[in-house]
Amino acid sequence: MTARPDTPRSRRERPAKPALSRAAIVAAAVAVLRAEGLQKVTMRRLAQELDTGPASLYVYVRNTAELHAAVLDELLGTIGPVPAEGSWRERLEQVLTAYTAMLFQHPSLARSALTAWPSGPHYLNLIETLLALLDEGGVPPAQAAWGVDLLLQQATATAAEHSAEDTTQDDWDALTDALRNVSDRTHPHIAARSGELLSGAGEARLSWRFQALINGIERTAVPN
Repeated sequence: MTARPDTPRSRRERPAKPALSRAAIVAAAVAVLRAEGLQKVTMRRLAQELDTGPASLYVYVRNTAELHAAVLDELLGTIGPVPAEGSWRERLEQVLTAYTAMLFQHPSLARSALTAWPSGPHYLNLIETLLALLDEGGVPPAQAAWGVDLLLQQATATAAEHSAEDTTQDDWDALTDALRNVSDRTHPHIAARSGELLSGAGEARLSWRFQALINGIERTAVPN
């Protein structure tokens, strides 16, 4: 006899849910991030996506901060391989630019990345790549080790600054007007260099920042 449409289905007839895992949680988090932004990547939301209870997620991820760090690590895997051509400086800059560009694609993640500390394989690969390029350039090991942190901070802060949701064109216009109209009696150095302060395309300024840092890392000894 055929069951009536309104007959409750036995749980045994329902398709089995995929096994819950850290990888499945991170994949769901990345999907929510891409669709709606980091603010929607919460334990409660992911529990809904994975058809489970929020408490089940804490078996695999301790808290939201660790989840965001895992999401960042996952996205680091999209950066791509190290360029094969160019000097070590050029290739180092290209890797850092690719990392910054990835954060630009996910604005809500940029600010979180300032305090997130990933520990996954993609983050370790990024650090290994940066150290290898600095080593290729003959940068002393201690300076290279400290320099990696500085370079990543600069890249992350740049993305966070330009992706801030509360920054508007009006804010930038107000700053531009203030710099251009400042009195040379009270702020003579600003008045003399207002054009330089506002000059340069974003790509050129980012490149200069990286090169300035690389030069400083190469020449500045780590204190004992």
